[in-house]
Amino acid sequence: MALYVTLGILAAFIVYSVIMFIYQRKILTTLTEEEFRAGYRKAQLIDVREPKEYEGGHILGARNIPLSQMKMRIREVRQDQPVYIYCQNTMRSGRAAQMLKRKGYTQLYQLKGGFKQWGGKIRTKN
Repeated sequence: MALYVTLGILAAFIVYSVIMFIYQRKILTTLTEEEFRAGYRKAQLIDVREPKEYEGGHILGARNIPLSQMKMRIREVRQDQPVYIYCQNTMRSGRAAQMLKRKGYTQLYQLKGGFKQWGGKIRTKN
């Protein structure tokens, strides 16, 4: 019996994950580093990682609005400009995009592979 419950929970988790993945792909455009680099200077560049991660290195010009603070700080993000989001590997940027989409944001973009794949200039806080 416990095996069936465990398998049911696992199946539900997999289905939920697939649905969220499809939804995120629908509301969020994933850009290669070149595409991201070409557009982020004309947009709002937001790093949704936690402050310690951000201080350890971030894309030049990025503002830090951690996913954990996004609900409280969402007014800092303008709706009339594209929003370029990134995190370490795209998990949190996808969740941030879902929050923004629910509040009416439509121009949402994320960096393919996240910050760990970024090969451009970075800035660190010392």
